[in-house]
Formats: sequence, structure tokens, C-alpha cells
Amino acid sequence: MKVEIYSDIACPWCYVGEHRFLRALAAFPQSDRVEVVFRPYQLDPTLPETPQPLAEQLQKKFGPRLDATLRQTAATAKMDGLDLRFDKALAVNTLTAHRLLHLALVEAGPDAQRALAEQLFEMHFTEGENVADHALLTDRAVAVGMDRDRVEAYLASDEGLQEVQDEIAHAQRLGIRAVPTFVFDERTAVQGAQPASVFLQALEEIYQESQVDPGSTSPHDASTEACVDGSCTV
Repeated sequence: MKVEIYSDIACPWCYVGEHRFLRALAAFPQSDRVEVVFRPYQLDPTLPETPQPLAEQLQKKFGPRLDATLRQTAATAKMDGLDLRFDKALAVNTLTAHRLLHLALVEAGPDAQRALAEQLFEMHFTEGENVADHALLTDRAVAVGMDRDRVEAYLASDEGLQEVQDEIAHAQRLGIRAVPTFVFDERTAVQGAQPASVFLQALEEIYQESQVDPGSTSPHDASTEACVDGSCTV
């Protein structure tokens, strides 16, 4: 079974949703048969590569209701063991981070990509680091087992750029307008940072369907079960 997670490093609910999904995966008896792949999505592709304080950027976009929203989001994340420090976080273009995640998947495999995604979320939301900085990204890639020289050369080039842009365009053609969106074996899409029980149910249902009809790939959308506050929209 393949689970594709469409997400953006800049999306706090993607961070929360990934953690909840991993809890569900740990409780799934056939977890060793599940391949988890991160797919790129950008909530704001117009952001520059020069970082600015995230709170300031969001204030311009959402206005006075922002503070209460951020407090609620951070409180929810804390219950999942995550420390979201919006006062430290930086708003910056995430395309380079997505390129690096693409390289991790292609050359190091899904497990390394998943470990790198965790590093990038922590960089952005907890440590307040710049997820477009090549040196910082390289250090994180090396920490999950990737080759430093290869990563440095890759980030200094445009390699992987077209592939990532094509994947983002593909997500838009699929109708994805909010992240995180979890696509299970091209059959079911679950949108938002759902409770772990919802993800576990999806894993169990898709696994059972695959045993009955392993050739079926007709998708059906479970996004109606999503919690509205648990996703980031474009």
C-alpha cells in the first residue's frame, strides 16, 4: 500500500497531521507493507527566498483574528507533542525544501524522505530556522544519511525543479486545494489533520479492499470527514 501525503513545510496542520498519521501507522498490523511518500504543495508560491517573520506575514494576510488562531493551533499541536513557536518562525518560499525532499525520495528512499520532512518541520516551526537556506538544508539532509557533496551540488543547481513543479501541477489537477491531503493507494483521499483513529480506519479499509480486489484503483474522496480547522487552504 502506498500513502502519498500532499503537504507544505509551511503548513502547521501538515506537521500535526503527519504525527497523527504516524501514530496510526504504528498501530496498523501491516505497517511493514505501507510505503509513505511526501508529495509537494505550496500554499504561497509567491513568497520570496528572503525570510521574514511569519507572524508579520500572516498578520497582513489574516488581520486581527490571527493571534487567536495561532494560539489555538499551537495548543492543539502541543497535545500532539509538538512545539509550534510562531513568534520565531520565518515565512519563506518552500520550493527549495520541496526539491530537497524530492531528491531524498529518489536517491535515499521513502524512510529518509520521511525523516527529512520531520527535520524540516521542526526547523520551521520550532527552531525558527530558514528552510530555504542551502547550508542549513544540507546539514539536515546529511543528518538523515544523504551525501553532503551530492546535496550541495544539487541545491546549487536547478536539478529537480521541473519535477517538483510538475508534481505540484499534478496535485492541482487532482483537485487538491488544501493540505495535508493523504491519498491511500489512489483510492481514498483524507483531508486535514484527522485524529489517528481516522487514519487507522482508512489504512484498514484500503488494505481489506486491496485483498478483495487488488487491481481496483477507483478513487473515492473521504475529505468530507475532515475537520475544517485541521487543514491549510490556498
